Amino acid sequence: MFYKMIERKRDEWYTSTDCTVNSIIDYIVQAGYMRDAQIDAIKTYLFLKIKCGCAPLETLFANGAFNTLNLDEAALPTTTRDYLKANPVAAALYEYACQRNDANEQVSEKLEKAIKDDPDSIDYRKFFHEAFYEVSYTDYLFSLPMGAGKTYLMAAFIYLDLYFAMNEPQNPAFAHNFIIFAPSGLKSSVVPSLKTIQKFDPSWVLPEPAASDIKRMIAFEVLDEGKSAKKSNKTKNPNVQKIANHQPLSELFGLVAVTNAEKVILDGVEETNGQIDLLASAADKNELRALIGKIPKLSVFIDEVHHAASSADKAQERKLRAVVNHWTETGSVNSVVGFSGTPYLEKADKVKVNDDLTVASAEITNIVYYYPLINGVGSFLKLPVVKIAEIADSSRIIEKGVREFLETYKDKVYDGGLTAKLGIYCGTIEKLEELVYPIVARIVRDYGLSTNCILKFYRESSSKDKAKKKYIAPADSQMQFDILDSPLSKIRIVLLVQIGKEGWDCRSLTGIILSQEGDCPKNMVLQTSCRCLRQVVKGQPETALIYLNKDNGEKLESQLKQQQHISIKELEQGSKRMTELKRYDRTAYLKLPKIDFYQLKVNYETQTLEAADPAKAIPQAPVAGTHPEGSVREIDFSLRGYGRQMDDDERGSVHTTFDSWLADIVREGLYTTSFGDLAPHEAALRTVFETITYPRGGGRCFSSKFDVKAVNAAIRKAFSDKRDFTSTEELIQQESSLLNIANFKPTVQTETPDAYIPDQEEVEKIRLADSGKLKMKPDIADAIAKLEADDSPINKTYAQTLRLQNSAHPHRDRTFHYLPYHTDSGFERRFFDDILELTAESHPDLEVYYNGERSMTEFKIKCYKRSGAKWNYIGLYTPDFLIIRRKDGKIHKAVIVETKGEAYKEKFADKRKFMADEFCKLNNERFGYERFEFLYLEDSIKEDACVARTYDRIREFFGRPVNEA
Repeated sequence: MFYKMIERKRDEWYTSTDCTVNSIIDYIVQAGYMRDAQIDAIKTYLFLKIKCGCAPLETLFANGAFNTLNLDEAALPTTTRDYLKANPVAAALYEYACQRNDANEQVSEKLEKAIKDDPDSIDYRKFFHEAFYEVSYTDYLFSLPMGAGKTYLMAAFIYLDLYFAMNEPQNPAFAHNFIIFAPSGLKSSVVPSLKTIQKFDPSWVLPEPAASDIKRMIAFEVLDEGKSAKKSNKTKNPNVQKIANHQPLSELFGLVAVTNAEKVILDGVEETNGQIDLLASAADKNELRALIGKIPKLSVFIDEVHHAASSADKAQERKLRAVVNHWTETGSVNSVVGFSGTPYLEKADKVKVNDDLTVASAEITNIVYYYPLINGVGSFLKLPVVKIAEIADSSRIIEKGVREFLETYKDKVYDGGLTAKLGIYCGTIEKLEELVYPIVARIVRDYGLSTNCILKFYRESSSKDKAKKKYIAPADSQMQFDILDSPLSKIRIVLLVQIGKEGWDCRSLTGIILSQEGDCPKNMVLQTSCRCLRQVVKGQPETALIYLNKDNGEKLESQLKQQQHISIKELEQGSKRMTELKRYDRTAYLKLPKIDFYQLKVNYETQTLEAADPAKAIPQAPVAGTHPEGSVREIDFSLRGYGRQMDDDERGSVHTTFDSWLADIVREGLYTTSFGDLAPHEAALRTVFETITYPRGGGRCFSSKFDVKAVNAAIRKAFSDKRDFTSTEELIQQESSLLNIANFKPTVQTETPDAYIPDQEEVEKIRLADSGKLKMKPDIADAIAKLEADDSPINKTYAQTLRLQNSAHPHRDRTFHYLPYHTDSGFERRFFDDILELTAESHPDLEVYYNGERSMTEFKIKCYKRSGAKWNYIGLYTPDFLIIRRKDGKIHKAVIVETKGEAYKEKFADKRKFMADEFCKLNNERFGYERFEFLYLEDSIKEDACVARTYDRIREFFGRPVNEA
């Protein structure tokens, strides 16, 4: 969740005048070769490299580099707000605690509360040090789903780094050389795909001639030669020789080496009781590792970095990290950049905040960019149909799945001559040969296909079962597997054993079958199922079939919920088609000034009235939980009436112990009261426990005569000082723009374009009219003239309609300080149109601006509610509309209009009262004239009544209309 803070700060930078790379991003967008996910990741990469200096995440967060939260607008105690303002690292952790994920779940309410209540109790720098795995070097992780183009993204990063390094060779933020590692267990599938980096065209991200100049400088080395003997020397190790050919290493620039992790951790690294040692003779044991460590300004790319969290590869990953750590100590490493489609941990990591609180995260914490899987489905990924078989028989599931695939995709041939293919995963070679292949062979013959369309693909290293010596894969299986995505391949069904779960780039794969548990690892059902989602033809709607048994279906649902916050149903629906809208800032054209007003500020000072006295208060706790009528019940004596009698019977049935009761007290209070607080008062607490429980069945149960939660609350209250606070009021003069330019973006993606006014055609007309470029075509102008010359009312109406269709918005000079407005309701849109028309006739000097898009305006009002002689802060209010009149180039008078749905009336009641009774009054008194007026309108009122009420208020506040003068 740290990445959300990075993204917000990144977007703020790209809209600022400080950003120096907008031209590069514009070039990449216009070139049109990179996907939106890749472009967005590039924006983050350049932001971290240029704005943030490629510094470690621990350093950046400690310095508040990503802080965007307006602490003045947060509901915080004054002392806490002052503390956070003075300590950016604390403000960073507070903002992190308040983040919400895609399921709208907050990161940690307990952490937020701990910081609010006692900000001094936390070692913030230590938290960030531990959260980012205690590494002192730069370590960033980019998370994009399978099919988003991680390999080409790596290439884009490399070319961009080298471009800036050429311009600023001494700048430590930019790498000069690169090495790309695949995880140890994936060398057969990932390393070949990484070779495609050599095919990347740098002109997709850099203009010529820079792109070609850098491509000529790059030297690619794929270190995929077989392992040399342990006693080999450098001249006999071909991988070492490939690096050594680039001597002198001190001057090396533009090397891109691709290898498997085992090639650098095979020898000379030992693990004993969880401790990693690089042997003193490491250089003799592994020449390749020693030589790579001498490459200057090296950026280490680790593909499929989530294997750091996979139990099967933990030992190898720890060794690789030990090697990388050693390289960073020598100062040769510029940065470590990871890539993963599934950056989730098998078990949540816990980071200690203080003695009473830890924060758990199931995500790898150093994610700097995250693109959800659902955003790609239906866009650059196929739209899946997921079938979950209720039957338990694996052979019947395979039969049904293969037949359904052939019924749907038997004749499917994609552009380029690629035939649609089905992948069937088998847990063992024996199952593939003895069960799956015979079934599939029989079915394909039923559909008129030859068994030559079936590929059996496995290796001895893929399985440890005894069948590996009994069965041998066809000699050409590797070749057939490598050409699956070419028109040469006639394969339709691929049978796999422990291969192709990830890192398998086969666009024409259109279906997957997982027929029983064990066909793939339990924690990889999501990745394996999604192998068939890669898009074949850009921009074309494509579908895929995922066929699962019940167990794997349940695992897929669980992993989607945990990792992507979506369901299988939502996966099948895919991302809704987004519409891109262009936006324009018109504040300069309108010469729209900022609005001056006075903001009420209330300062609070806490006073301790009575110090906590647990020894005195704990014995009184049962009184707080005694039921008023706990021993009285009604009894029906007859059909004629009721009577009441005393009832001393115990009805409590909840078993408890003293220790579990103490745990309830601590847990219910969200650990604000600790076991350490309770321990010195054990005797008094035992007495209370004996009072509120009674013996039953050899143990004790809570008594029905007490409200136990009330007793527990009274005990926690015993440890709190009795406090009160005094408040002082002051009016702070403020100047706010109606457009928050920091949040303004030139484009917006939306699923609801109808909520934006005006539409894009009208937006473009206004933009052209502003620049004097909107010209009416001569033939249309002639037609209008002829229609207007005719006395026929119908023709005059046609002429007026035609003129409106070919000219800009008639009120564009009195509204639209940015285009288009994003409205929340049809009520707002109707009101806006009505008031523009109304004021155009009656008060043409008035301007109407929409202010209801919270992120797009600075004009927000702090609201308070009186409680006796004190003010309680109730939150920020963002007005929907401002109807203004200027004087001497400044905003002189304004009606603030709130348009509200009836369902939200009660929730808004306190803010409405503050605006009507306090804000306008305080400001008008301070300015010395009627500067502000507040108007509340509800959608329960008929439209004509709303217009009439608004007209009356405008007439009273701004004066008589011009047509009455």
